[in-house]
Amino acid sequence: MIASCASNITPSHPVCTPLVPSGPRQNVVHIVAPGETLWRIGKMYGVSGADIARANCLSTQNPVLKKGRRLIIPNAAPVTPVVSLYPNTKWKYIIVHHSGTEMGNSLSFDTYHLSRGWNGIGYHFVIDNGTDSKHDGQIEVSPRWLKQLNGSHCKADGMNERAIGVCLVGNFNRDFVSPKQMEALVYLVKTLKAYYKIPDDHILGHRMVRGATTDCPGKHFPWREFKARL
Repeated sequence: MIASCASNITPSHPVCTPLVPSGPRQNVVHIVAPGETLWRIGKMYGVSGADIARANCLSTQNPVLKKGRRLIIPNAAPVTPVVSLYPNTKWKYIIVHHSGTEMGNSLSFDTYHLSRGWNGIGYHFVIDNGTDSKHDGQIEVSPRWLKQLNGSHCKADGMNERAIGVCLVGNFNRDFVSPKQMEALVYLVKTLKAYYKIPDDHILGHRMVRGATTDCPGKHFPWREFKARL
């Protein structure tokens, strides 16, 4: 039996049809991020979990995937997002962040946040910029979202308890959001706001939160374009 996408919560449905890139199938190497299972990785690449298990000499009976493990994904399609949606009334806001770093991904942020004494990565979603083995615009789903846990991304105004945290990799005080990151962000936020009935005025940058003392997500983040596309 292939492991499910969350240990004790069943999503209403996974959203994976938009943002489907085109391209040939090929063998690829995937580095396991926090919270990923064979089921989720298989959905990302359009490959069965059993095929991934066989290619990597893994048991198909509840295999344990260690964070950071390199997996061969046989005959993989271009990666697509797998955003699971869970019935939950506590999500009232979406907070957009930047990492403030040129590079990064869910795994590296998880390592850093653990070193600060947090319970793993503080965001619910990460949108990559093409560094650290991830594709530009790739959406990573963190264990906090899979388990529907409070965030550790915005303490101001109690947002950790009621806001979904989305972090784009990059320093947007210096650089700019890539077109693929923006496309992924619009898709993700539109999906979340529709399902959880979050109004547009509850979609904020970190610096816009009452009591926050930060310039996140950076002076170059294109708010006008982003809001116009929602």
